[in-house]
Amino acid sequence: MKNWIKYQTIGLSLVLSTTVGASAQTDKLDIVKAKIQSTLGMQISAIADSPVDGLLQLETDKGLFYSSQDGKFLLQARVYNLDEGMRNETEITLSHMRLAGIEEFKDSVIEYKAKDEKYVVTVFTDINCGYCRKLHNEIDKYNERGITVRYLAYPREGLNSATYQNMVSVWCADDKQQALTNAKNGGAVKSKSCNSKVAQQYAFGQKVGVNGTPNIILPDGSLIPGYQPPAALEQALKGIM
Repeated sequence: MKNWIKYQTIGLSLVLSTTVGASAQTDKLDIVKAKIQSTLGMQISAIADSPVDGLLQLETDKGLFYSSQDGKFLLQARVYNLDEGMRNETEITLSHMRLAGIEEFKDSVIEYKAKDEKYVVTVFTDINCGYCRKLHNEIDKYNERGITVRYLAYPREGLNSATYQNMVSVWCADDKQQALTNAKNGGAVKSKSCNSKVAQQYAFGQKVGVNGTPNIILPDGSLIPGYQPPAALEQALKGIM
């Protein structure tokens, strides 16, 4: 009986120690989060240990950052793992974030589906972007290669711009595909409003490293900045499948 009580006491002590330690760690992370948010005005959606000992990894509305354990130093950098063949740890994290976002917005994309679909790509687009228009003018060629194109909105001039309002109108149109095609061809955009997710899509783009258009997310979550001809995009897709 004495031994049983002894072991129970030891077990309880270990549980309490672990709980207290976890609570202290949470408190520390909350302090770092509050400090960075109040100092820089950016919102942190997740904070955790990074692949580098001594650094924290911060998922923010302005991208992926790293900080010291006390929040004194902030870094925006790429972390490479030399022991794993220069594996880009930062890009791996961003890829996971992109795939999670794509899933979140799957019902609010404007899709041009390939008849014989082999691949699906998600493209951040702006209706006034020259290379976005070039990509869209070749949408049939992408589809012919089995590439389904799903668009997310990324008004480059920001949420207080006329472009943003026009993209909301496109995403609220009864025939979104036709409205987007008309807008990209320079046609007048019929004003319309609804509970669109254009603003949220724009914020998502900023969070995962988009700083221009078009930007193409591949099925593995990797990002190709800029326009890709149909043949080149098909080759990139074959390389990851």
